[in-house]
Amino acid sequence: MRALIQRVTESSVTVDGVVIGEIGAGLLILVCAMQGDTQANADTLAAKIGKLRIFTDEAGKMNRSVLDTGGATLVVSQFTLAADTSRGNRPGFSTAAAPDEGRALYEYFADQIRGQGIKVATGAFGADMAVQLVNDGPVTIWMDV
Repeated sequence: MRALIQRVTESSVTVDGVVIGEIGAGLLILVCAMQGDTQANADTLAAKIGKLRIFTDEAGKMNRSVLDTGGATLVVSQFTLAADTSRGNRPGFSTAAAPDEGRALYEYFADQIRGQGIKVATGAFGADMAVQLVNDGPVTIWMDV
């Protein structure tokens, strides 16, 4: 699985003009299931993200996780993270998991984050979404497992 993680002071996702998920301080996680991914990949990714120390401590060092801070996560599916730009000018997405597989792994991943005691808001799989965020830092991290 592949994720783009952004530390945010706030974030929301809107579908058809309606806010369907929003958080305050925490992490915006854009996630993509790739061909061949399994629940074990989702488990590994969720565990790493839950413990990822990218929030500042009292000394101003990145030393605290979203778990440590009591922050929330907004988990949004984004198959375009599978983009292959190696040929031509139009990206290919053939390495992304098939939609049914992708949806199942996306929902499973969100449940694994939730299972760590982290508040989770979500987008709508396959929908045309507008995502808003205030990037904190900015801190943006790419993760593949």
